[in-house]
Amino acid sequence: MPKSLHKTLVSWIGGNDLKAVGHEPAGPIWSTLKNIQFDAVKLLYAYPYEQVAPYIALLECHTDIAIEACEVSLSSPVNFGEIYLAVEPCLARLASKGTEISILLSPGTPAMQAVWILLGKTKFSAVFYQSSLEKGVEKVRIPFELAAEFVPSISVISDNKFRALADSRVPINAAFDNIVTQNPSMLLLKQQAQMLAERHVPVLIYGETGTGKELFARAIHNASPRREKPFIALNCGAIPEELIDSTLFGHKKGAFTGAVADRSGVFQQADGGTLFLDEFGELSPQSQVRLLRVLQEGRLVPVGSDAEHPVDVRIITATHRNLMEAVAGGQFREDLFYRVAVGVLHLPPLRARQGDLSLLADVVLKAQGGQDSVFLGKKLSAEAKKIILQHPWRGNVRELQSTLVRAALWSAGVNITGAELQQALFTMPEREPELLNHDVSQGVDLNDLMGELAAHYIQNAMAHTGQNKTKAAKLLGLKSQQTLSNWIEKYGIEQ
Repeated sequence: MPKSLHKTLVSWIGGNDLKAVGHEPAGPIWSTLKNIQFDAVKLLYAYPYEQVAPYIALLECHTDIAIEACEVSLSSPVNFGEIYLAVEPCLARLASKGTEISILLSPGTPAMQAVWILLGKTKFSAVFYQSSLEKGVEKVRIPFELAAEFVPSISVISDNKFRALADSRVPINAAFDNIVTQNPSMLLLKQQAQMLAERHVPVLIYGETGTGKELFARAIHNASPRREKPFIALNCGAIPEELIDSTLFGHKKGAFTGAVADRSGVFQQADGGTLFLDEFGELSPQSQVRLLRVLQEGRLVPVGSDAEHPVDVRIITATHRNLMEAVAGGQFREDLFYRVAVGVLHLPPLRARQGDLSLLADVVLKAQGGQDSVFLGKKLSAEAKKIILQHPWRGNVRELQSTLVRAALWSAGVNITGAELQQALFTMPEREPELLNHDVSQGVDLNDLMGELAAHYIQNAMAHTGQNKTKAAKLLGLKSQQTLSNWIEKYGIEQ
């Protein structure tokens, strides 16, 4: 017979549970445990530990069920954002283990109950219970369905979510809760990436430098069934052409000058796990042919060897280039493109992430204060925030991080002034001279040049006006919102 799922009860510890501490526990949690069979209990509490410890000890004395209690820091028991951040990772860990999740709704505030229902009806398949003195313990049937889009946006972000961003490194254990955003497009991308993580399909991630492509790739791996196997990352643009085969597929001793020993390639190193090929669009046509064969056959031959080796690798690729244009122009193989572009995620630039720019600036700066006393208590003035909103951030999150570090180091007071932030910014050459210096004798694509110029100013204007097309059109000297929409559609400009 198939083994039954591990059944876990999840609940907040409420005031009625704590009040009932005596010779025998009572309250909603204990009533549920007496009436329903569970394999384990996961309890969350926001009360001081001194109040909770006696209750937990009493529960453990009266049941053989494994009880795990986790303290949660909440500024308010009705703060939806903080409650979401507390319970979503808890349910995600249980779901990743194939646990049958049961949620007790009775303890806690209405906000806590609302978040349970939203998550239990959207991201996780949960069974609901409630317990009362009048009716005892009952299974709750919630007679409606919810769409995942209604999972609440994160309004309060804890500092540890930004630790990795602050030092520009992606944590090895990166998960989807490390990707913090309030932007609807980014929230949708997170949901799509979570679905892709559960399926063994290749993933292609588009995005400018610094938009978080590796963060998404690691989160997909860590949420996938391959999480216990290796995650190997390779920057394809950093490998000399003559070494690409050896790097990808390995080599035998003596295969070429300098091959003093056998060496496994990244495919063999990632066997059973995930191979992340960053800057994928930089591979030469010759390398594309050899890579396609390995992806099609699941077998490789190391350089200098005649023996084939089977490999089982999930491929995630990333690029800042438009591969469809490269395919159309003959620079990239169409068959390889369709092989890797099954699950496609297009990460927007920071300037297009409405609602995230000020949030990221504030929290990254605050997170730095926890790592170095130089940054402790530093805040952005109103003028500094205005400059941040107006800057194009071509380097995206990485540029924002380094700018804030410089500004905080140079700031004489607690508040970083507009002048101090302006001093910390790198002034990159404007695009107009570059656009005007093309050699017409070699041929130019006027439509592409117009699109590049239009995209630069339209994206900046949209970000500056909070995505208000009417105001953006006025800033750009266009007649109407419809004219702006026509430009956006004509040149395929990301918003």
